[in-house]
Amino acid sequence: MELIHRNLLIGIHDALQETFFQEKKYADKVIERLLKAHRKWGSEDRKVVSEIFYNIIRWKKRLEYYMGEGVKPNNVYKLILAYLLWSKTHYKKFEEFDGIKIADILTKLKKGTVPTKAIEYSIPEWLAETLEKELGKTWEKEMQALNEQAPTILRANTLKTTAKHLIDELHEENVESFQIRNYPDAVQLEEKKNVFLTSAFKEGLFEVQDASSQKIGEFLDVREGMRVVDACAGAGGKTLHLAALMKNKGQIIALDIFEWKLAELKRRAKRAGAHNIETRFIDDNKVIKRLHEKADRLLIDAPCSGLGVLKRNPDSKWKIDGEFIERIKKEQQQILQDYSKMLKKGGKMIYATCSILPSENSEQVKTFLENNSEFSLIKDQKIMPSEGFDGFYMALIERKN
Repeated sequence: MELIHRNLLIGIHDALQETFFQEKKYADKVIERLLKAHRKWGSEDRKVVSEIFYNIIRWKKRLEYYMGEGVKPNNVYKLILAYLLWSKTHYKKFEEFDGIKIADILTKLKKGTVPTKAIEYSIPEWLAETLEKELGKTWEKEMQALNEQAPTILRANTLKTTAKHLIDELHEENVESFQIRNYPDAVQLEEKKNVFLTSAFKEGLFEVQDASSQKIGEFLDVREGMRVVDACAGAGGKTLHLAALMKNKGQIIALDIFEWKLAELKRRAKRAGAHNIETRFIDDNKVIKRLHEKADRLLIDAPCSGLGVLKRNPDSKWKIDGEFIERIKKEQQQILQDYSKMLKKGGKMIYATCSILPSENSEQVKTFLENNSEFSLIKDQKIMPSEGFDGFYMALIERKN
């Protein structure tokens, strides 16, 4: 095995410092800045850096166990070393690096077993307890899936192209991909590549959007000419999908409490050729009141723990805790109560999260329906990480006439 180049190692070290010990920034933003700052790194180097960076974040607790001590700012190199030894990659002659002794790490690695399930799956103890309590015996299967690397999935923008034509366009730019069965607009890359540099992206032929997330737009049953409200639009991944499903006909009102996210949505909508989207910043409750009983369809993609998307956001498991889960559940119920008033009688809405906890999903819907007799559940669906893509929950609810 080749020893990883020292400059790459320093880059990984600095990125981990920034993620865990300095400002505790989001991992995807940290790695994006790191790679932009080292444009001279070749594609293979960039791939190695990203892979090691994310895998160390993913397996942090297990690696700390191998190290025999908690991670402090001055032993991040030992954390990297523990990963390289465990994964048996890029470690030849590593015992000579910066005077780090590897004997203790190797002893634990040779033993093979770890003392707890939390260490085995590299998650906080509270999270292991929560998953077991809420998911029962299946929690380990789901956690195993969440520790895998997420595939890169694109959604073909049907305002401009089709999945088949997108695959052909990407092939012309040396990006190989294939269609996913039962997901009409979804295209999966055969291997990770920076698709944002392609002309297909610049021309608005696709958005990066997981296959599970694409199910939500279809689930809402939108039609051309409807007034649709996306109440927690964010940067607009699902908003843009709704615009495509509506063929740019009708009106989509995208709401959010963050102006910068809506600004990003506008940029994305322009590139995608989505012209039926209006953004509104929620700066007070009057924004919601003005829309009471005005929406034919309503999407509430609620804030959540994000436990269904740990494949692509592994750092989030280290940045939330049990108290956060309890706070977010109260927020979810309040949003359901307040935002559901925007739906017309006879209209349909979706309550969705990217969590796999029933307490954030079906139990929230049950509580809402018990307190709001004018609403009824049409159907719901949970997509678990072990099925291959992100974990999501969606419930289609009707407001009775």
